[in-house]
Amino acid sequence: MLNRRLFLSGAAALSFAPAAGLRAQGTGPTLTVGVRSGPESIDPHWSTLGGHIEALRHVFDSLIFQDENLALKPGLATSWRPVDDTTWEFKLREGVRFHDGSPFTAEDVKFSLDRIPEVTGPMSMVLYTKRAKSSRVVDPLTIHVTTDGPAPTLPNDFTRLMIVPKKIGMAPRNEQFNSGEAAIGTGPFKFVRWEPRGDLVVERFDGWWGGQQPWARVIRREIPNDAARIAALKSGQVDLVNYVPATDVAALQRDSTMDVVIGDSVYVFNVYFSLAERLPKPVKVDGREIEANPFRDLRVRTAFDLATDRRALARVVYEGFAKPMSQLMPDGFFGSSPNLPERRPDLNRARALLAEAGYPRGLEVDFFATNNRLPGDAALCEALAQQWSRVGIKANPNAVTGTVFFPASTRGDYSLQMSGWGTLTGEAAYTYAAMIHAPDPAQGFGNFNRSGYNNPEVNRLLAEAVRTLDDNRRRALFIQATDISMNERPMLPIVMPQTIWAMGKGKLSFTPRVDQETLGQLISRR
Repeated sequence: MLNRRLFLSGAAALSFAPAAGLRAQGTGPTLTVGVRSGPESIDPHWSTLGGHIEALRHVFDSLIFQDENLALKPGLATSWRPVDDTTWEFKLREGVRFHDGSPFTAEDVKFSLDRIPEVTGPMSMVLYTKRAKSSRVVDPLTIHVTTDGPAPTLPNDFTRLMIVPKKIGMAPRNEQFNSGEAAIGTGPFKFVRWEPRGDLVVERFDGWWGGQQPWARVIRREIPNDAARIAALKSGQVDLVNYVPATDVAALQRDSTMDVVIGDSVYVFNVYFSLAERLPKPVKVDGREIEANPFRDLRVRTAFDLATDRRALARVVYEGFAKPMSQLMPDGFFGSSPNLPERRPDLNRARALLAEAGYPRGLEVDFFATNNRLPGDAALCEALAQQWSRVGIKANPNAVTGTVFFPASTRGDYSLQMSGWGTLTGEAAYTYAAMIHAPDPAQGFGNFNRSGYNNPEVNRLLAEAVRTLDDNRRRALFIQATDISMNERPMLPIVMPQTIWAMGKGKLSFTPRVDQETLGQLISRR
């Protein structure tokens, strides 16, 4: 597991003086959090994006919870066990009620499982339910889930399974969730209102099974601009902000009115090459578009890799608050490989490989990334383009909003792109089956394979691994698949940034999570 670090200006631990400036609201105080991005909808099955899931965890509960290091904890399910090789039994929490007062039962779990494939959001939640072939209600507090084969990591996937009540039916449209009509959860807060790109407002649900929250109301204010978010904190408009730019950390730590918290993350920035025969956006050589796809040549992909100085990116873009990466997951996660050394730049070798591949004067390509999702995404995009230019690669950086980037990425519009991915279940099946296995809708593999990579041997290893119950054998299969795929470079892992929060001094107690989630129910007053 990751080694988490906390840095607090003027404090040795997360222990603060009593809150003084938090705004009162009705029967208790209001917590206002400035966030870089918010939900895409109020439908919890609409998108897999971290900011979407994080926001809706206030209203909806998942079947299984995770602690700050992603260890599994009881949620709406109190226990789970395999009944046989293809059946998991989940025992549900007694006495839970939805916000409208109706009881939570196994019928609601079955309904949520059945509903997810029917929701046509921008990034399908089927990623988390693909192994579930069917489900059967045994009694009001017991459900059996039949899988498409042995599924040892099903409980990990169900940490993202948000439960909605069966009574809403399959018909509710996105608008009915956004208005609040269908936004009925079992979570610690009830939905009040949401303005896209603005505020999500929730109020305390006194009947929550997890105990009463200290906040009468939580406001999540979407402020994409980093400088504006920090300014809102300093002016007292918000109580806490996420995704503090690394360049602001030193100044905030010197500020006697601020506390800063820094934690490790599981999000890795990866560069994706399109391996299609014809690129969606052609590459230029000597100023002219060419029909061939140079990224299908391993020598070209390796040249990009050797032109990348990950240590410099971690130092310059992230002020040292990032780690160079050579694979898609943090070290120590289940299935991570011990065989992949740190990748170091070699500009002469990169130029030689481009020349061998037929591009002695380099090439030109448009390079896309987000500018409002994860810390430093736009700056990293530009810095990579500058590094690659040293070997004759002209990558035109285009950092766009997530609402533009992700639909275009899903459509296959980009020849070269970068985005962050977090292994949110703490094990390799989640990442490699989704991003490295060839797209296979029938088996639910390759949902997020944006490169088109298709290695039959890697596919075989991954398909066997996700159905292998023996931990040692499963780990070995994942390591083999990791070693092959990372050396073939359909994707280039770049860096894993740490996550930085800031808050008014002496007001809040907050433990960072490696999934970067900022949850009102886990923030308390001091």
